[in-house]
Amino acid sequence: MWNIPNLLTSFRILLIPVFLGIYYVPDSDAHFWAAFVFALAAITDGLDGYVARRFNQFTKFGAFLDPVADKVMVAASLIVVVENYAVWWISVPALAIVSRELVVSALREWMAQIGSQAKVQVSNLGKIKTTAQMVAIGGLIWEANTFVIVTATILLYVAFVLTLWSMWEYLRAAWSDLSQVD
Repeated sequence: MWNIPNLLTSFRILLIPVFLGIYYVPDSDAHFWAAFVFALAAITDGLDGYVARRFNQFTKFGAFLDPVADKVMVAASLIVVVENYAVWWISVPALAIVSRELVVSALREWMAQIGSQAKVQVSNLGKIKTTAQMVAIGGLIWEANTFVIVTATILLYVAFVLTLWSMWEYLRAAWSDLSQVD
């Protein structure tokens, strides 16, 4: 159970309170260091999947914990971003991203219960969305200068569009099962 991918995932979970603690430190460099911790967590997200595939280190524990770690880190970071900026043009895409995660997680769970989980496996579109989302959130946390904030906001909207698109694709793939009348 305690292979490298699972240790990386567990480490990512431990980084969440570290990230939040650093973010709220009243220091001029706090947001830089919080963005650094967030980036470290994002890197471990990609690394744990790579190591699991490369060395065939898949476990049921990892299959459960990895998406939980990802969703909690994204939700925690989006909450502080929304709180910090407190404007609708940040709040709306943030809410859509969190909502999509809940919808797709519930859809995957339900599809697994009926034996159709292959229809809603992680796609390349979802991976691109995640990359745009992580870079956007990291930039919005860091808020180094106007260029970083504007670029991160644009990437947040790219992630927002990809969020809606990937959710649509997952729902479309599952529609024949969802629309069955009992």
